[in-house]
Amino acid sequence: MEGKRILYVTTEMVPYFPENPMSSQALDLPKIMQSSGADVRIFMPRFGAINERRHQLHEVIRLSGMNMIINDLDQPLIIKVASVPGERLQVYFIDNEEYFKRKEVYGEDNGLFSDNDERSIFFAKGVLETVKKLNWKPDVVHVMGWMSSLVPLYLKKYYSDDPFFQDAKVVVSLFDNGFEGELDNELVKKLAFDKVEADVQTYLEKPTHLGMIQASLQYADAVAKGEEMIPEDVKNYINQQNIPLLDYCSKEQAKEVYNNFYLEEVMNSN
Repeated sequence: MEGKRILYVTTEMVPYFPENPMSSQALDLPKIMQSSGADVRIFMPRFGAINERRHQLHEVIRLSGMNMIINDLDQPLIIKVASVPGERLQVYFIDNEEYFKRKEVYGEDNGLFSDNDERSIFFAKGVLETVKKLNWKPDVVHVMGWMSSLVPLYLKKYYSDDPFFQDAKVVVSLFDNGFEGELDNELVKKLAFDKVEADVQTYLEKPTHLGMIQASLQYADAVAKGEEMIPEDVKNYINQQNIPLLDYCSKEQAKEVYNNFYLEEVMNSN
């Protein structure tokens, strides 16, 4: 992947989150690909649980200031950045007082946050608008975590006529980090405001975890197992799809395996 640009979009990452399969891979894989000569960028939400002082986050004024229209409401986009300690990696954080200030990540004891659907939309649009503002054109967009699931949809539909993303390939990594219940059942109507609902309406009329994954895979060029065990319903769905699948591999194998995967399966996909 020498000279190729890879955009990683994740909802969890070490050291800003406790270690788990997704947060670890969200750090390890960009490090590995950067060492292979790729130019990488990493984006994640600036959840309130992330200590800004400890991790030395600071706002990037030239990137902040845009408004994202979510369900006909203007929501200001704030971009923050931090350097990963001991690494030549920067992480861009998508922030907004309404959606990401709260200390809990996905929900409280009584269940999911009622606006997780809007948080997902805001995150997807915020990432892609910021990448455009950076004028950094990705060859591969690799998404991790269900809250990133709308990124492929927006990239392939909302920006379908935009030459900036025209050649970008999408990889979706799957993890065992599902949620119980459903997101807001108005999600399809909110997507309709951006005219991107048509091809995913069936999956998101009842927006379960599986539905979010199915919507994501509608626009994926390839899929990767981020850990050995993934939810059974997701695994069954994947088995029915005609899409390149990378099985789980260890960190020690990742450099060779992912280089080959990106070059042979992803970059050459139709």
